[in-house]
Amino acid sequence: MNYVDRARKIMPGGVSSPVRALKAVGGDPLMIAKAKGAYLYDISNTKILDMCMSFGPLILGHAHDEVVAAIIKATQSGTSFGTSSPVEVELAEKIVEKHPSVDWIRFVNSGTEAVMSAIRLARGITERPLIIKFEGCYHGHTDAMLVKAGSGLATFGLSSSKGVLNDVSKNTIVLPLGNEQVVTEVFEKFENQIAAVIIEGVPANNGLLVQSKQYMKFLRDITKKNNSLLILDEVITGFRLGNGGAAEYYNIDPDIVTLGKVIGGGLPVGAYGGKIQYMSEIAPLGSIYQAGTLSGNPLAMTAGLTTLNIIDRDNIYQQLEKLGAEFEKSIIEKYQQHNQPFTIRRIGSIIWMIHQNHVTPITPTEISAEAVSTYSNIHQKLLTKQVYLPPSAFEVAFLSTAHTPEIIGETLDKISSVL
Repeated sequence: MNYVDRARKIMPGGVSSPVRALKAVGGDPLMIAKAKGAYLYDISNTKILDMCMSFGPLILGHAHDEVVAAIIKATQSGTSFGTSSPVEVELAEKIVEKHPSVDWIRFVNSGTEAVMSAIRLARGITERPLIIKFEGCYHGHTDAMLVKAGSGLATFGLSSSKGVLNDVSKNTIVLPLGNEQVVTEVFEKFENQIAAVIIEGVPANNGLLVQSKQYMKFLRDITKKNNSLLILDEVITGFRLGNGGAAEYYNIDPDIVTLGKVIGGGLPVGAYGGKIQYMSEIAPLGSIYQAGTLSGNPLAMTAGLTTLNIIDRDNIYQQLEKLGAEFEKSIIEKYQQHNQPFTIRRIGSIIWMIHQNHVTPITPTEISAEAVSTYSNIHQKLLTKQVYLPPSAFEVAFLSTAHTPEIIGETLDKISSVL
């Protein structure tokens, strides 16, 4: 019996996270034994080009030599202390130095945990119950946010999850993206009841739904006007778009920022940070409680700090922008040559491929069922050519510094042959 069958006998769907099952693209779970650079290697040692990069954290590619060496060295001093550590302080200092909206920071173990904690903080500060989120945005699987959420739920045709109590979800207001009027109406209807508005830095879990700078500034202004907080979920965009993430890109100053992925260098991590006046309300200084046994563990802190130091040293954002622009230009040409419907959305090294023409979606409802079906077909065929695209039409691809122009060229040739 192979590993996939063995996994299905003892794990739901044979996976630890739903999208890995590849059901959305008609496939079976990949069983990967190792990875290096831009490539995965399955248990048969087949070399597979990875355009997913563990869904975003691996901005330097798989098993970067310096990051791996730093982790190995850190393990020799212990894997978890249950105390603070110097490397935790150093990573906190680095994030505060680089991200313009983070004055104080608290480390946790995942993006979901960061969002959960940020929401609790916002409710505790404002003493208000309601949170506004947006359809098409995903903020992890905490109950309060698992309402009309991102790619996993969109993929499986669900608007929410069983097990989420009405008493929890009733305090989350889900609004369409990009509509200023409806946000204004909700603030008027629920005057002095809205604790916070939360939005992804760039919605990237249900397609890449880039919002306008005007709209993001509007959210900043209306939350200030109503004494509510703005939570910018930068789990994906933080240190992926640049040191200042989406806050810098949009030139806005959120009250609370959530981080993850890149700041852990490939190890489990999350963080939330923001203004000192708000972060000082967290225990032990304040009465808003949050804790975690492995929060700030030295391995994740070491991987994250090493990654951010390399990003600084090598000035990688310019490199990734150039690579992304070249990929965008070339793949458009390939689809045009084969007269196939195609639109690409890109921001930095985050890429979304849409198999319909001339669409610039800001909401997930703008993507046709036919485009989803076409993506699934192409995904299956490319996997036989050892190219692994994100396993859903609603997931985005990520480039890393390991994706050289030569590797991208080979990938484009394989895409062309499939088309």
